[in-house]
Amino acid sequence: MKKIISIIGARPQFIKAKPVIDEFKKKKIGHLLVHTGQHYDYEMSKVFFEELGIDEPDYNLGVGSHMPGRQTGIMTERIETVLSKEAPGLVMVYGDTNSTLAGALAAAKLAIPVAHVEAGLRSFDRAMPEEINRVLTDHVSEVLFCPTRTAVRNLAAEGVKSGVFLTGDTMYDAILRSIKSAARRSGVLPDLGLEPKGYILATIHRQSNADCISNLRKIFAAFARIKEGIVLPLHPRTGANLKRYGIKIPKNVMAMKPVGYLDMLMLEKNARLIMTDSGGVQKESYWLEVPCVTLRTETEWVETVVSGWNVLAGCDTRRIVRSLKRLRPGRARGHPYGDGNAAKRIVNILKRRYSL
Repeated sequence: MKKIISIIGARPQFIKAKPVIDEFKKKKIGHLLVHTGQHYDYEMSKVFFEELGIDEPDYNLGVGSHMPGRQTGIMTERIETVLSKEAPGLVMVYGDTNSTLAGALAAAKLAIPVAHVEAGLRSFDRAMPEEINRVLTDHVSEVLFCPTRTAVRNLAAEGVKSGVFLTGDTMYDAILRSIKSAARRSGVLPDLGLEPKGYILATIHRQSNADCISNLRKIFAAFARIKEGIVLPLHPRTGANLKRYGIKIPKNVMAMKPVGYLDMLMLEKNARLIMTDSGGVQKESYWLEVPCVTLRTETEWVETVVSGWNVLAGCDTRRIVRSLKRLRPGRARGHPYGDGNAAKRIVNILKRRYSL
């Protein structure tokens, strides 16, 4: 088979792709990495490559920030140019970002098989850009690697049954490989003057929150009512909109630039509780056994809610505050996201299917 190309562009994808890239290297499978440049500054991109030990991408398309439709269009055009030049036998896409959809569309239009890592997730909210990206990507993919049994059932309900494999979650692979290194290398807690279990960690980046003035106001009103200290690595878009809308950051909130992967793991592991609208952070809080309040009314990661470790609070100020008081999780049971060998399964399936 010809070489495989992975398309990535945003920080969650760097984490998801790393274990798969490592397996390609171990098995000496030809592989190229294309970075769309969806996330492009140091805190959102390069630090992840450094900390995760990912080689420099073979192509960096430098797309940057644009309106969603324009961004996806520019990505698709530039990815198509790379694929036409390199003529890969398979394109790998990860997650649910605009980079995911652009990579899948460019490959499908050129009749190149697409493999989707983290297939089958559904929030059932078509107002979410990520949901549109997931659905469209799944329906043009030839191979679909599902992190959970729920994801397999979601695809079956849409009539997608061929080429579907339950593999587990590569982000779980990544956290198992990185948590000891994070504890050894990260100095984020002493640097910020934080004590273990002495703070709440918060993240806000979803378009439905970061770009909505009413939701931002309600979330920060909730933060102001919480007596504990809140640590907030601030997504650039969220920070810009706080300034644009004149929303003040409460005194109990320690806002800072985005942090790298290792520092984020340590902030998560040592938090008393996490508040987030991030799917990846929901899972990481579950794996690290830290209670989570999700600032959305739905989640793709239903297993975290069923277990009692995650509560969906939406953006309602009172509900957010009440959730902090009422959240009483039991211990996480079972391994709904696999056993930490998802990447190995994915590459073994590809080897058998495509005679690599």
